[in-house]
Amino acid sequence: MLSSRPRPLYGGAHFQGKRVTAILKQIDQWRESGLLGQLIRFGIAGGISTLIYSAVYLPLTIWVFRGPRAVYAVPFAFAVAVTAGFFLHSKWSFKDHGTRQPGGTQQVKFVMVQASGMGLNAIITWIGTAFLGYPAWVPLLPAVALATIFTFILNRWLVFA
Repeated sequence: MLSSRPRPLYGGAHFQGKRVTAILKQIDQWRESGLLGQLIRFGIAGGISTLIYSAVYLPLTIWVFRGPRAVYAVPFAFAVAVTAGFFLHSKWSFKDHGTRQPGGTQQVKFVMVQASGMGLNAIITWIGTAFLGYPAWVPLLPAVALATIFTFILNRWLVFA
């Protein structure tokens, strides 16, 4: 005889319990390796850099580079935010990870990684404003979110390795 009770999605409580245990185990591994702390510090430092970026970008798009020209505000906002970001990330986000290189090598790598993030940001800004016609603030969230993920990965494995 067939049961009239619906079957639980994803295998029921037993499967979900294993899944939660696996997630908690992964978080413990990240904590032990220092990755969790880096992610949290990177998120906070990135939030500060994003506020700095927005404080430069948004006024420029209101008074100087309106509408489809909003993409021209990106390099100015980038220059200010990347300067603050280098100090935040090198002294705090990745403080216990990798080595610090003497001279300007590490700073050049950081600027190159951030420039690739700026390029991604500029493409998303251009698509949102010039191509799709959205107001300048609309592409800010997806641009910053994608650039943050992209630059964290590159910073961790290329700049502060």
